[in-house]
Amino acid sequence: MLPFEVEIPFVSHLGFSLHRWENGEAELHYRARPEHLNSYEVTHGGASMTLLDVTMAHAARSAIPGSGAVTIEMKTSFMAPAKGALVARGKLLSRSSRMAFCEAWLYDEQGALCSHATGTFKYVMPEVVQSLQAAKKQIKTD
Repeated sequence: MLPFEVEIPFVSHLGFSLHRWENGEAELHYRARPEHLNSYEVTHGGASMTLLDVTMAHAARSAIPGSGAVTIEMKTSFMAPAKGALVARGKLLSRSSRMAFCEAWLYDEQGALCSHATGTFKYVMPEVVQSLQAAKKQIKTD
């Protein structure tokens, strides 16, 4: 398991773990807690979409060290219920200096494909990410 480069509170809350992040590819793992399930007791589609989104963003970010990536658009197709331990794999398909086009797949613990997503991301350059992180450290909350 690898550390996330920046802390994303929602990702921390859901409990995603980063397992691979290099050469335009990323892999994240997730096991939904009871509060992340839908009424059919499978992983809620919103949690699955977040996992796919974060996986694609990491695939995009792996091409430009220190960069950030914000989602411009995303399309998700659901093929099967997402149950148990989940694995998301993402790939950077193409990029320019400012935009990235990605794809990701979500698999259940039996290896069955549960959902597929495509997304477009805008790069946030490393110097902007660093200034945001510095500003965050200066903010004090009580």
